[in-house]
Amino acid sequence: MTETTAPTETTPETFSDTLMGFTLPSRNARGRVVRLEGVLEEVLSAHDYPAPITHLLGEALVLGALMGGLLKGENAQMTLQAQTQGGIVKLLVCDYRAGAVRGYADFDGERLATLGANPSLAALFGEGYLAITFETEGRQRYQGIVPLEGDSLAEACESYFSQSEQIPTLIRVASRAGTGGRMAAGLLVQHLPDGEEGRERLHVRLDHPDWEHVAVLAGTISHEELLDADLSLEGIAWRLFHEEPEVRVQPGDVLSRGCRCSSEHYETIIARFPLEEQEEMRGPDGVIAVDCAFCSKTFALAI
Repeated sequence: MTETTAPTETTPETFSDTLMGFTLPSRNARGRVVRLEGVLEEVLSAHDYPAPITHLLGEALVLGALMGGLLKGENAQMTLQAQTQGGIVKLLVCDYRAGAVRGYADFDGERLATLGANPSLAALFGEGYLAITFETEGRQRYQGIVPLEGDSLAEACESYFSQSEQIPTLIRVASRAGTGGRMAAGLLVQHLPDGEEGRERLHVRLDHPDWEHVAVLAGTISHEELLDADLSLEGIAWRLFHEEPEVRVQPGDVLSRGCRCSSEHYETIIARFPLEEQEEMRGPDGVIAVDCAFCSKTFALAI
């Protein structure tokens, strides 16, 4: 039996802007841990977001990395989109592909200012919904849609896995902003499905004793631990599960801001429109101006 070993000075450890995976073989469970610092600053710097939107987008980016990191393949992508009609937050979108993360929020600033410093999810979105789309390496695409209910986006994502995929999932997310800089971090733990023919699929048993044990341990993680810059991601897994027979750590993607905009990209898109519609897009100078909401850049296309 392989025993769990604590991180040592000679063991490379992961702290920020890298995704780390782990499995608990004896409990049929897997997890992801992430902490965003520099990447978070890069994404948020594209717009002058007020504090409530900074917190919301930070949570969304962490969720994007945690869920996107479950996919395999350089071309696999996860997109998270929260939307509502008449809500203060009109659109929140982020995606993840091979370590590249990006995100953007569109909101009504005047209405937001009336809510105070810590508005609830319901106050921001009203009767909104969350769409989670996974696109595999082979371009297979599947999507689940759940109501934006509960206290956080993380709760809505837990509902997605429970309702759409029937996989018991626990997600914890934390964020902060202050003199020490902005940071967001999170933990995702799941019970793995059992696909052997003729056997009960573990992921349909929400009360499976192995999952109940893992969920209790994972649920003890605190916001302070997730946001402790001196505590490695490996250290988080060790603290939670050090009594398990084995914890297998799997290094994940190094994260970066991943806006994929370029003049060539937009020229390809514009070329799909009929010529008469392209002419309507042109300004007085004959140039088509395209704004990228993710990185706040404007591209002048003389096509």
